[in-house]
Amino acid sequence: MFEMLHYAYEHLEECKLILCCSEGTKFSGLIDEMVEIEAEATHSYQKVLEELGRPSPKIDPALEHILITGMFHTFFELVIHEMPLDDAENYVKEMRAFYTAGWMKIMGQ
Repeated sequence: MFEMLHYAYEHLEECKLILCCSEGTKFSGLIDEMVEIEAEATHSYQKVLEELGRPSPKIDPALEHILITGMFHTFFELVIHEMPLDDAENYVKEMRAFYTAGWMKIMGQ
């Protein structure tokens, strides 16, 4: 998340254009593509948990999609509103703690 944040801030104008003004372009589905990648990573993590003898309950695909989408929208609010970078880094730490705790609870860990 920190690498994404720094990349977005290094390319702030371009990222804001994609996030706020890309409807009708090939970039309009960026967040949906990121959600799919994150969902695949979640499934890989669940396989690892199972291999370690700590299987997680099945997560409803619709709920999974909603939670991951919400996570990315939360993250991109920092970029859209051009939070000062120091504040944004602190917010990312808090967001990561928040989402990690939630995912661990849902996954029964």
